Amino acid sequence: MDHLTRRHFLMRSSAVAAGFAGLQSTLARGAVARMISDNPLQALDRFGAMLRDPDGILDLPKGFHYRIISPMGAEMDDGLIVPGKHDAMAAYPYINDDGSTDPDRCVLVRNHEIEDAHRTISPFGPQNERLNKVDASMLYERGYGRPSRGGCTTLVYNLKTKQLESHWLSLGATERNCAGGITPWGSWISCEETATTRGTRFEHDHGWCFEVPVTNTPKLADPIPLKGLGRFMHEAICIDPATGIVYLTEDRHDSLLYRFVPESKPTKIGDLHRPGKLQALRILDHASMDTRNWDADLVKVGDSLACAWITMDDTDAPKDDLRYRGFASGAARFARGEGMWWGGQDDGAAYFACTTGGSAAAGQIWRLIPNGTRKGIDALELFIEPNDPSVLQNADNITFSPWGDMFVCEDGEAPQFLVGVRPDGSLYQFAKNTLDGSEFAGVCFSPDGSTMFVNHQQRGWTLAITGPW
Repeated sequence: MDHLTRRHFLMRSSAVAAGFAGLQSTLARGAVARMISDNPLQALDRFGAMLRDPDGILDLPKGFHYRIISPMGAEMDDGLIVPGKHDAMAAYPYINDDGSTDPDRCVLVRNHEIEDAHRTISPFGPQNERLNKVDASMLYERGYGRPSRGGCTTLVYNLKTKQLESHWLSLGATERNCAGGITPWGSWISCEETATTRGTRFEHDHGWCFEVPVTNTPKLADPIPLKGLGRFMHEAICIDPATGIVYLTEDRHDSLLYRFVPESKPTKIGDLHRPGKLQALRILDHASMDTRNWDADLVKVGDSLACAWITMDDTDAPKDDLRYRGFASGAARFARGEGMWWGGQDDGAAYFACTTGGSAAAGQIWRLIPNGTRKGIDALELFIEPNDPSVLQNADNITFSPWGDMFVCEDGEAPQFLVGVRPDGSLYQFAKNTLDGSEFAGVCFSPDGSTMFVNHQQRGWTLAITGPW
């Protein structure tokens, strides 16, 4: 392959906040350096080469094992069925009734990217025969008798016994719940990747974000859209714990990067319903910049771009035109903004994937550093852009490991890999889907760091992976 040039940042890992160890790890800023490598997928990693899985499902390095839990079609504790299309996910501490943390258990909240056509993988059954098991008032889209089938499920997993203990529907009758993100106060934000409007099929508009409380007891979240976060084809969010500002990606080939600036800092469930401003990122001195690098290599790996923000109006966007209006006003354009995770020392950074960025349309990962240029001026940096599908093919969901490496889910052509990214920007393949061409989704770590969870979307499986982390 061609020589690939990378500028990278030397970073170290640290904890984000008490109660969230294992949910997020952080990376310290460091000096920019240049690395030239004949083989960006270096063998010198902490795990070694992947070994062939005799069951033909998941190749992993020596000493690692996986367990399939909460598969599509299984009956859940609430009498509903595990829906399919497992997507983004996060793991949380298990909190006992007395407020103490149970170190042997964790709670997973998992999205399901189901849309109207996916009748056979609905939580309510193919003919909605299990609808009577839920309170209809807790379903967002009843659809004139044909409720939406997307939403979230919640799982309780025993890290010691490696067993699923319970699972249930926790957000009901939303549409195409793809990604989302964790909040500093311990809830999950689930995002609809659609911009459909009310009409003959739907009673309500779609394209919203919803907040899902993390509990140990089966219950449905109150499905009230977070309308301040705008209506568009949402993908993921992350939140700056210092300010409460919400950063949001949009899954379009001509997407924008957004942030929601609340009037007062949110600290608990429900606070994101308060007023605020939805804004789109623009590059200072370069109005309407195209960061996709499809036709021209405008942004180099390691470049740092000073940013400002454009306040958007009419954010309910009945014409699904936020990205057009923002770009015309000077906002930067991105190539399918997808997975997002917060990390970084001091004020931190929002890392996000652009699935089809780069000259090979194989993907980019960016980081946005608040006040990264100077106070009040944010910095946008291109972290990696391999431009080689054998190295990284269409980055999607991302997370940070407890030791500081990023893990990236691929969503391209078979074979699909879980790719590790070291703090210096070099990459390695950690896991391979040897069963079929399905994407990986929802990678995250248990709060104690003992278990990686990741979804096999096509089969509707959650995989719990343990080993010598």
